[in-house]
Order: sequence, then structure tokens, then C-alpha cells
Amino acid sequence: MEENRLISILIPAYNEGENIVLIYERLKQVLIPYNYEMIFVDDGSNDDTERILEDLSSKDNRFKYLQFSRNFGKESAISAGLDLANGCAVLTIDADLQHPVELIPEFIKRWELGFDVVVGVRMTNKGEGFVKKFGSFMFYKIMNIIGETKITPRATDFRLLDRKVVLAFRQFTEHDRMARGLIDWLGFKRDYVYFNANARSNGKAAYNNIKLFRLAFNSMISHSLFPLKLAGYLGVLITIGSGGFGFYLMICKYLLRNEFGRSFSGSAQLAILTIFLVGLVLVSLGLIALYIANIKSEVANRPTYVIRKKNFK
Repeated sequence: MEENRLISILIPAYNEGENIVLIYERLKQVLIPYNYEMIFVDDGSNDDTERILEDLSSKDNRFKYLQFSRNFGKESAISAGLDLANGCAVLTIDADLQHPVELIPEFIKRWELGFDVVVGVRMTNKGEGFVKKFGSFMFYKIMNIIGETKITPRATDFRLLDRKVVLAFRQFTEHDRMARGLIDWLGFKRDYVYFNANARSNGKAAYNNIKLFRLAFNSMISHSLFPLKLAGYLGVLITIGSGGFGFYLMICKYLLRNEFGRSFSGSAQLAILTIFLVGLVLVSLGLIALYIANIKSEVANRPTYVIRKKNFK
């Protein structure tokens, strides 16, 4: 590897005070052969993360950090790190030590072979509950059916990006973003590293089921037009179905005069059709409202994150 090729290691952190020193020491050991910088992004932590970052930064000139003014979320933390990284390649890794640090040389090796994106794909995850596992499975299934871009199932934020990919990523203006989906949309030559995730070292995961559901829902809206089209599809199907049923009901009631037709009064028929069509209208309006809300967020053009403090030597 060329001596001057800097590698940026990006670590988002939210209330990871117990893990920062641990992953810092592990990274230092693995990265000895490389020219590197570490960038920790404090996503508005309320524990002692800030003090630990300041202490490590004062001792190691390869250690850099920035702190958000509040918690903006992991996707914003990744975006901020990618905006400020100086490396020829940027490798993102979680601070909780679930991503195996010892695999970093393998990522770098694949990059040196000419791959622009090297993605870590999780095979198993120690301590992962049924709800999270099932939710992850369903998310990728649905996204790959309705999405405009195929997303690799079980892909993680443990990935390496070439400089050209980072520069392309910086051009995105979305606010409710999912970095993995956007990187998949970019394309580029890619390879995969498969791993078994470790159990979380300390503390609790910042992304609970509610946050994961919100991220998944925003991702579906951002990366697929299918829910918006669904309102139109439902309208066509319901119109054809209700029209056909109404026509059949009229024949049974007024021409054949059978028992089925006589069992439905005119007001009952009208009530059923009215309730059904009102439900369809409400569902359609709800879907359209989600897209309008997404448009409002983009038009408002608020910053994806706000930096309170940073230490970049």
C-alpha cells in the first residue's frame, strides 16, 4: 500500500462512553501498518462521551472528533463524518464492538484490489431478538420488491468507501436518509465481506425498535414510489370491483329476482359501497400525505446536523 494513502476510520457514537476507549485501543492495534485518522462523531451523547473524546484527542494527533448540538441520529452522524473525512478511503464501524475490528485489513485488501465499495454483510448477530431479526428480514424483502434500488439483505454500516464514492455521496441533499440505501443507489464496483457480529460490549443499543421502524418507513418512502402508486392501483381495482359487484347485484335483484338479490335493500347496498369507497379515499390520502410531509421536509432545507464542537488538527 502506498505510504501516503490516508484511511479515515469513521465511528458514530451515542452514549458509548464505556466503549470508546475499548474500540480506540483495538483500532490502534489493527491499524499499525496503515496511515490513518480516526473520526469519532458524538451524536449528542448525555454520558461522559465528550470528556473521553477530549482526553483521547489531546493525546493522539490522529484522533479527531466532532460533537452534535443534539441527537440527530446515526444516519446524520455518518453523513457528517463523510463530509469531513480526508482519507483516500473511509471505513465506517460501530463503536459497540459488534463489528469485528480484525476484519479491517480484509476490507482494505479488497479496496486495494480495485473495489470502490466493500460492504460488511452480517451472517449472525449474537443477542439479536426475534422482533429485530424478523423486522430486518421483512424490511429487506419489501424494499427489494417495491424499491427502485436493490439493497443487499443483512448489509451493515460496516463498510469501506473509496474517495470517489465519498465525494459522490456528499452531493446528496436528502434529510431523512439511509446511508446504506443511498450508497447502493450510487452503484460503483463493490465486493462483500461476510462476518458474524459480536455481542454488544457495554451499554444498550441506541437504535431501539421504534427508531428502527421509523428509519425503515422513511427509507421506503425515500427509495420507492410504489406506496404512492399503490393509491392509484387500489383506486382502479376498487372501481372495477365495486362496479362489477354493483352490476351483478342489480341483475340478481331486478332481473333474476333471486334470494341473494332480495336480501340486499337499496340503502344497504349504498351504505356498503359508500363505506368501502370512503375507506379507499382515506387510505389514498394517508399515503399522499406521507409524500407531502417528505416534500415539506426537503423544501424546508434544514441542515442534516448541527456541530457544537469539533477538534480537527
